[in-house]
Amino acid sequence: MNWYIDVLKKYAVFSGRARRKEYWMFILISTIITLVLSVIEVAASLNDPATGPGLISGLYSLAVFIPSIAVLVRRLHDTDRTGWLLLLLLVPLIGAIVLIVFLATDSSAGDNQYGPNPKGA
Repeated sequence: MNWYIDVLKKYAVFSGRARRKEYWMFILISTIITLVLSVIEVAASLNDPATGPGLISGLYSLAVFIPSIAVLVRRLHDTDRTGWLLLLLLVPLIGAIVLIVFLATDSSAGDNQYGPNPKGA
């Protein structure tokens, strides 16, 4: 849970680097929270599946939108790539696959142009 809170503390910090574990733990916990909120909304009849997400899960998604982008950019920085590669998501399917590969690769060794290695190695 510390990984999730640390990302939220760096709400709009787009500089620096983020480890793989920090990024993927944030995504995992955020996904679990979204699923739990969706189940609660369905159980309480707060949403209509035909109209999309309910109010609570929609507000949560909106609240973590900027931290999600910020940690994604920092993760790209950790692999010594520019944050502008986020725009690959605009390319259907192929862009998302390429971006996932970039996000899953290991950190660049030592310091890079975006800062010191967060692994401390």
